[in-house]
Parts: sequence; structure tokens; C-alpha cells
Amino acid sequence: MSAVLDDGPFFHGTKADVRVGDLLSAGFRSNYRPEIVMNHIYFTAIVDGAGLAAELAAGEGLPRVYEVEPTGEFENDPNVTDKRFSGNPTRSYRSASPLRVVREVDDWARLAPEALQQWRDRIAALRAHERGEIIN
Repeated sequence: MSAVLDDGPFFHGTKADVRVGDLLSAGFRSNYRPEIVMNHIYFTAIVDGAGLAAELAAGEGLPRVYEVEPTGEFENDPNVTDKRFSGNPTRSYRSASPLRVVREVDDWARLAPEALQQWRDRIAALRAHERGEIIN
């Protein structure tokens, strides 16, 4: 288990409409490689990072950000830590245990449509070149 850099608060971005007290768990398809069912649930200590994840999440619902608390052990997300960035500048984590929803956050920065399209284009380019490997 990697050294955890902070104690939160933590946030999860999604298009799911959930309630305070609900548990969010692994076992859903990746937003970046939909052919992969994820073994972990991902979260961050940066609210706008969760907002980006919400904007990019699969589905037709509204993007939502929730403050969450891990119910078990968690680790630095290896998909964005030393594999791609030194340390954990995105303050991104993952857990095989569920996350408990504490509250919905409504003061996160929404992306302009152009910026959101740029992110979608980057993800599509990674998929096309098979460089979008996910450590699951």
C-alpha cells in the first residue's frame, strides 16, 4: 500500500444521483476504457478534479460531485501517480472498499464546452493509440 498524502476531505465525481449515506462501490465499467470493469472506486482530495471526472463520466445524467469517506483502506491511484506524474499531485486515490456519501457538493468549477471537448478528444486519442492502459 502506498503512503497516503492527506486525510481529505475526499470527493467522487459521477453522473449517478445518490443520497447521503449511500455506498459507492467498484465493479462498474471504466469511463476511459469501457471494456474494463473496475476493481476499485476512485476519488480525489481536489473537488474540481472530481468535477472533471463527473463531466467525463459515462451516462446521460447530470455531472455530480459528492464528498465521500472511505470505508476501508485506500492507496494512491497508480494510474496518475509515479507511472505518469512524480508523487501524487492530483491527490487521487482508489479503494477496493466502498465510499460513503457524506454530501453533494455544488460549488465546483464546471468546464466550458470547448475544454470538455478537448478532454474527450485526448481520451479518444489515447484509446486509439492503445496508450490508455489502466492499472486495475
